[in-house]
Amino acid sequence: MNISPLDIQQQQFKVKTFRGLDPEDVDAFLQGVAGEMESLIRENDQLREQQARQNRDTLDMAEKERELRETLLSAQRVIEEMKSNARKEAELIVSEAEIKGERIIVDAERQLGDLKARIEDIRRQKIQFELSFKGLLDSFSKQLINEEEI
Repeated sequence: MNISPLDIQQQQFKVKTFRGLDPEDVDAFLQGVAGEMESLIRENDQLREQQARQNRDTLDMAEKERELRETLLSAQRVIEEMKSNARKEAELIVSEAEIKGERIIVDAERQLGDLKARIEDIRRQKIQFELSFKGLLDSFSKQLINEEEI
C-alpha cells in the first residue's frame, strides 16, 4: 500500500466519545509524519537521480576506457608497422648500397684491367720504338761508316 504525504495529511479519524485521542495531537503527529515522509521521498528521489548520474558517468568512463584502449592498440599497430617499414627501408638501402658497391668494384676492376692492357701496350710500343730506333741508329751508323770510307 503506497501512502503519500498528502494521504497522511488528509487522513481523518472517527472521534470516539470515550477515551479517544486528542484530535489536535493526532493532526500534529500526522503533519510531522507527512513532513518527514515528504523529506524522505525527496531524499530518495535525489539519491536515485545521483545514482542514475553515477551510472551514466560509469558507462561514459567505460566507453572512454574502451576508446582509449582501442586508440592505444591502434597506436601500437601503427608503431609496429612503422618499425617494420623502417626495417624494410633500411634493408633496401643496405641492399642498394651493396649492389652499388659491387658495381663500383666491378667498374674499378675493369678500369684496372684496361689500364694494365694500356700499360702493356705502351711497353710493347716502347720496345718496338727502341728496336726501330736502334735499327735506325745502326743504319745511320753504317751509312756514316760507308761515307767515311769513301
